Amino acid sequence: MQTNNKHPHPYVGMWVTSDGYIRHELLPNGRYDEARGNRQSAYQGNYTIEGNHIEYVDDTGFTADGDFRDGVLYHAGMVLYREVYKKGEKNKLMPLSNRRTSM
Repeated sequence: MQTNNKHPHPYVGMWVTSDGYIRHELLPNGRYDEARGNRQSAYQGNYTIEGNHIEYVDDTGFTADGDFRDGVLYHAGMVLYREVYKKGEKNKLMPLSNRRTSM
C-alpha cells in the first residue's frame, strides 16, 4: 500500500464493530490505532493493504489479518463497519458499498 495524504487509500478511516466496542482507525501513514471499550489506544501498529486484504503488525510484534468484502472488514472473527459522518448528524455505521459519494 502506498500512502499519500492527499489521496489516501479508500480503506483509511474508522472501522467499528456494530456495538461500538472495537474501533480500528486506519491512518493514512500506514499506522493503526485500536480502541477497545473505554481503553483508548489498546493496540497500535502498522498495517499494509494489498487488494482487499489487510495485514496488521502491532508494536509488540503480534500479527493478524483481515479482508474487506462488500464494504465490510472481517478481522479475527469480528465484523467491522466503516464509520461515516454527515455534517450535523451523529455517526453512522454502514458498509462502504452503501455509501454515497456525496458524503
